[in-house]
Amino acid sequence: MPIVHFIYMSIIQQVFILIFPILYALTIHEFSHGYAAYKLGDDTAKRAGRLTINPIRHIDPFGTIIFPLMLIITRMPFVFGWARPVPINPYNFRNFKRDTALVSLAGPMANFISAIAFSILFNFLNNTMMQGSQNVFLIILYYTIFINIVLGIFNLIPIPPLDGSKIFAAFLPDKLYFKFQQFERKGMILFLAIIIISSVTGLNIISNVIFPPIKFFMKVLIGG
Repeated sequence: MPIVHFIYMSIIQQVFILIFPILYALTIHEFSHGYAAYKLGDDTAKRAGRLTINPIRHIDPFGTIIFPLMLIITRMPFVFGWARPVPINPYNFRNFKRDTALVSLAGPMANFISAIAFSILFNFLNNTMMQGSQNVFLIILYYTIFINIVLGIFNLIPIPPLDGSKIFAAFLPDKLYFKFQQFERKGMILFLAIIIISSVTGLNIISNVIFPPIKFFMKVLIGG
């Protein structure tokens, strides 16, 4: 399997393999947020120049470059990152809660659709002219599928500031809705704390939560 060969690659080789998967997954994720917001009446992302698939417009120096590199260098069992959030003004929506949830859902959905599309290409090439688990192009395709699934599932966790929190919040009464959203900044601190604890203790808390569904979808899409 491609993942087996990836583990034994040098850090430079791993970085080369992951450049496209990470940049693509983060870019399509943020673009889809902005596009959904635009279709629902908010042109904030467009006016900010973020309604584009140019990855440079979405890169966050720490979340897109430094943090994933840290995970690769420390040989963490998972690699993920984040881009600069697309600016959105929910007060431009007709339905504040519903449309905010739809915009939040657009990012993960774009990742899942991308994973399906790339899996079709992967299976076609793997079963025809480009067989072999050591083929670099197939390995890049494999991790493009993998990272899109990881990013999609990870963002559906209902803890602020992840997309899942806004989807979950749409079902809350208004009073609880705004109190829940106030937890957004603390939520990111909580996640960074969990990642650090996982790294220090080896408990892999996040991996144990999101890896079962990731493995399931990888098996469905490409058989493993």
